[in-house]
Amino acid sequence: MVASVSKCRVCREPAIIDLPRHNANFCAEHLLQLCRRQVEKAIADHDMLSLDDRILVAVSGGKDSLAIWDILLELGYRAEGLYIGLGIGDYSDESGGYAQRFADERGLTLRTIDLRGEYGYDVPTAAKVTKRVPCSACGMSKRHLFDEAARAGGYDVVVTGHNLDDEAAVLFGNALRWDVEYLARQLPVLPARDGFPKKVKPLVRLTEREMAAWCIVRGIDYQVEECPMAVGNKHLGYKEALNSIERQSPGSKSAFYLNFIERMAPILASHSRAAAGELVACSSCGAPTTEPDSGDAPVCGFCRLRGRVAGHDPVPVELVLHGGARTAYRAARLAAGSAASPGATADGRTAQ
Repeated sequence: MVASVSKCRVCREPAIIDLPRHNANFCAEHLLQLCRRQVEKAIADHDMLSLDDRILVAVSGGKDSLAIWDILLELGYRAEGLYIGLGIGDYSDESGGYAQRFADERGLTLRTIDLRGEYGYDVPTAAKVTKRVPCSACGMSKRHLFDEAARAGGYDVVVTGHNLDDEAAVLFGNALRWDVEYLARQLPVLPARDGFPKKVKPLVRLTEREMAAWCIVRGIDYQVEECPMAVGNKHLGYKEALNSIERQSPGSKSAFYLNFIERMAPILASHSRAAAGELVACSSCGAPTTEPDSGDAPVCGFCRLRGRVAGHDPVPVELVLHGGARTAYRAARLAAGSAASPGATADGRTAQ
């Protein structure tokens, strides 16, 4: 945020935020206008949505998913929400609370899924049993369940809150490894096909900071804390590296990602196995999955994970964290328990 002496580029009233990549400052009204226009441009450029679509928003309780749900409703779209309780201790309980309050205050439909209650496992337990990073089980579970809910509920499209920072960081990591399969699939729109619903990312032209500002101006309360299981995730390191470049050269991040989408993504599109049509039905749940290399019956990643970890006793979050991350998590829980009033201040949100 900037001092009140700065002027909005549009109306010359006092500005509330400076956006170096736009070389401009904006007041609250024109910040909201900028965000709406960037979402509208992303939707139009990539043919993401129509006003007739039934939309399912993947809601986490964080700023991005609540902001895009809010923006889509403002733009006249029919959007409902789905929250998945991943069993990540108090963090999941608190995140679900933010999502539910957002929906209740606006009379919106929010469906919730309890991963442990409905599928027999949670993310910390999956991480402990499989000895893999928690984000692997988390991402796989969320993707499968959002797809499944969209098919079962008759939704036309799933919307996620991935923003420019998220997409640029993923692109950076994939480019460092030259992971062509993942690069070929990193698109703002994945069309519906072979049992997969259409999936879109309308926030790819907006940053985390802009979404935090949207929520502050709109009075949206959201989960400020990072997921405790994401500590040490390479994705966060890639974000920091790109943020360092962005500070030196504002606009670099958007140029990196948006130019990839325009110039390189079309060239790589044919390199995706999914695009090549190598999909069959999972023999367990019926969801589309890749053909196995052996002659065994095809089983999707979600069903393999569930079969391996379902039924295990829940594992506390602390037992999956390591070293400093565990200490930080315990300290945060103690601080949250002793705080006089829950929730974050506007300054706390902006500092993200």
